Amino acid sequence: MEDLSHPLLDATPVYPGDPSVRLDPHATHAADGYRVTDLRLGTHAGTHVDAPSHVLEDGDPLSAFPVSRFRLDARVVDLRPLDAGATVSPAALDAADPHPDCDALVLRTGWDSYWGTDEYYEHPSLSPDAAAWCADRGYDVALDCASPDPFDSAELPAHRALLGADRLLFENLRLCRADLPDRFRLHAYPLSFVGVDGAPVRAVAEPKSFDSDSSR
Repeated sequence: MEDLSHPLLDATPVYPGDPSVRLDPHATHAADGYRVTDLRLGTHAGTHVDAPSHVLEDGDPLSAFPVSRFRLDARVVDLRPLDAGATVSPAALDAADPHPDCDALVLRTGWDSYWGTDEYYEHPSLSPDAAAWCADRGYDVALDCASPDPFDSAELPAHRALLGADRLLFENLRLCRADLPDRFRLHAYPLSFVGVDGAPVRAVAEPKSFDSDSSR
């Protein structure tokens, strides 16, 4: 199995303007005889999943989705190499011929190699038509960068196309060192918060044959 998650620690990069990740001692062995950590972070810290309510005022929160939605038959779409700020078109996705019965497309842009640098926010993005292409086919989307929209996007059209169709969006996967098959089981379970717009996940790839098996 491959861990596709970025570790959460005080130095974890966050989207500019989002709350920082903080891990502070609340109780210690020396003072209290046990240890408890005060953990503070935003709902979109590190490797995480977006719910529709992230961008839609009347969108569903994560708690509206059954736990089975976070266990996905995934297919890798390798888009490398891509230039900074490149836009991925529907034709680029269509050329990958994704399996018709998969649950999620894992878009491999190569941009996670810039994690922790300013270049990370110069990531490629999906055109609105490419996001709609995924939504129309019922695919959740996972990607190895901060967003399916450009960093300076105010309208977030790719987010809205996907989340508006009740597709889940997994961001900041760590794929650069992963040896992934074309198809695998993606486990990406958030904590069971009620009413939130997103949450960090532990994203894990489980190699598996899907010839006669479906996750749904």
